[in-house]
Amino acid sequence: MKNAHLLLASFIFCILACTQEPITEDQQMFERKVKDVTLPSEAPLEATTETSSETNLDGHCFSTNLIAGQHYVAGSVTIDIDGDNLIITYATNEDWTIGITHLHIGNCEEDWVPLTGSGNPRIGHFEYTEPYSSSATEVVYVISLEGIGDTFCFAAHAEVKGPTGGETAWAEGIQFSGKSWAMYAEVDLSDCTAQDDDEDDEEEDDPFTAF
Repeated sequence: MKNAHLLLASFIFCILACTQEPITEDQQMFERKVKDVTLPSEAPLEATTETSSETNLDGHCFSTNLIAGQHYVAGSVTIDIDGDNLIITYATNEDWTIGITHLHIGNCEEDWVPLTGSGNPRIGHFEYTEPYSSSATEVVYVISLEGIGDTFCFAAHAEVKGPTGGETAWAEGIQFSGKSWAMYAEVDLSDCTAQDDDEDDEEEDDPFTAF
């Protein structure tokens, strides 16, 4: 009986051994290559919208992005000097329109801008709310330079509409101390010349103006 069991076991073993396919040299080489491959780590997703300030002033004394909804560049806010006036212009990109605006300028010292107890700007108390001119894509404020030094701070707020719907927008700069993402910008106009001065310089350089 034992011999029968041994014969049966040997027979089954032989069948199983014959059914296994031998590992070819190509298969061994493939397995070694797979082990040597190092998969790259997953790269982080890139942000779809940048919020950095404008680096190209395009002839303006100062220029920064108009940031909508904290993540979208909806346009720009620029500053120029025209005679004795400061010209602050909100301009939106083609996908955005602009509505109500609030603007405040100060000397950057403590309490230069009205704030809530928690450090957020009180836009309802901003000094300038009536622009010199306005359209669906541009708002212009003309402010006397009297009392404004070469260095000052300004907070420019706007209500805009774009692909994401209605959004709050701020001129990009330094974030206020409150929990909101509201911002203000610090400006140095010491190297900026008025447009009138530039025109006078051009006339002096033009040889035909002497005749």
